Amino acid sequence: MPKQRILSAGLGLLFSVVSAAAAEPDRLVEQIGAGGHVLMIRHAIAPGNGDPDHFRIGDCTTQRNLDDQGRSQARRIGQWLRGRGIASARVYASQWCRCLETAALIGLGPVTELPALNSFYERPQDREPNLAGLRSFLAKQPADGPLIVLVTHFVTISAITDEAVSSGEGVVMRLKGAGGAEVLGRLDFEF
Repeated sequence: MPKQRILSAGLGLLFSVVSAAAAEPDRLVEQIGAGGHVLMIRHAIAPGNGDPDHFRIGDCTTQRNLDDQGRSQARRIGQWLRGRGIASARVYASQWCRCLETAALIGLGPVTELPALNSFYERPQDREPNLAGLRSFLAKQPADGPLIVLVTHFVTISAITDEAVSSGEGVVMRLKGAGGAEVLGRLDFEF
């Protein structure tokens, strides 16, 4: 009998954990729909690592780009969000083609280039200026304004949120009136 109680209690705990994990994306989506939030998304799948030596902003032929799987992933992110009532946002992206294409394919609104979102993975001298620019941008946003979607790179998301995300994953932050932002959780868009 005690083994059955332990098993039953263990299963109950497991179901509670699974239920809480399943509710997390819904809770985050409800929050971002209420205004004053930022969704930072790492660009969709772009095979490889870094960029070629001859990389140039504005010339996609010199960059690592989305493949068909990445394009499909970006479209599914948009479908996932729209399916949960997020139909539009203020959308900003790094000037890297893989970020601009991801942002466009998500389809939540016109995409504005924001150099502060650019990668500093192979440009360590850009790290502090980019992060200072991004923090300044966030500090100027109204704490009750519409959702802001930022499509960027692993290094930028990690530096701002202390979260390590895979391609196509996101981090939700709430803007604070004093100019900061608080990390609320991660979205993997469950597909």
